[in-house]
Amino acid sequence: MDFVLSTADDLLLDKVWAHILPLYTNTTTFEQQQWELPLTFPPASSWPRDYIPRQIISLSVLTLIGIFALYFIFAWLSYRFIFNHDMMRHPKFLPNQVRLEIMTSVRAFPVMTLLTLPWFEAEVLGYSKLYDGLDTYGWPYLFASIPLFLLFTDYCIYWVHRWLHVPFIYKVLHKPHHKWIIPSPWSSHAFHPVDGYLQSVPYHLFTVINGPAHHTLHHIYFTVNYGQYFTWADRVGNSYRQPEKSLDPLLEVQLKGNKKEQ
Repeated sequence: MDFVLSTADDLLLDKVWAHILPLYTNTTTFEQQQWELPLTFPPASSWPRDYIPRQIISLSVLTLIGIFALYFIFAWLSYRFIFNHDMMRHPKFLPNQVRLEIMTSVRAFPVMTLLTLPWFEAEVLGYSKLYDGLDTYGWPYLFASIPLFLLFTDYCIYWVHRWLHVPFIYKVLHKPHHKWIIPSPWSSHAFHPVDGYLQSVPYHLFTVINGPAHHTLHHIYFTVNYGQYFTWADRVGNSYRQPEKSLDPLLEVQLKGNKKEQ
């Protein structure tokens, strides 16, 4: 986020902060004492870039804009071009479910943003192993870090997810997400905000692909297929369930349709 914040400052936020909180100079004469705008260009703010309250507010705004934009753009694209709309005729697909998923997500975003801010601010202040040049570690580490990142985050999220299924924790934090037994793309962020935050923590700690059929079985059967990207953690943890044709929820939709035709 340090790169994002710096770029946003260059393009827009320096001007915004200079307009909201302009930098004044104190000019004192024998006759009067007054505050005057400095004759500097570009205009400066009394809250400089390295002022932590300014950074926190800027990061909050950027994060909220980013999460709303990413959610609505990619959920809509998936819903429009990938999601099988026949699934919406499944008996366990709730009335007005898409609207409910969107509202749950939108309500969670501000809290998730606040919980994530300490990580982003720590990155801006330099408390991170993130780097922006190949001269730091070289090409070998760059190529090695990609699978390491995926394996680390996948395994951590697997255990966070299993922990969220401990009964008394599940009831408080994770049950709202399992309201969507037949999930649509709009359910991707329809979490209790603390649940969504906890499953994001491994991405910050690390500073075979799991498909939608795999995760749909988790929503139907609850205690299988906890993994994020891959299936290997479920295989190791004895919680893997292979998506099979006989388990396809579309079969229930088709069966329901056939009964109506008879």
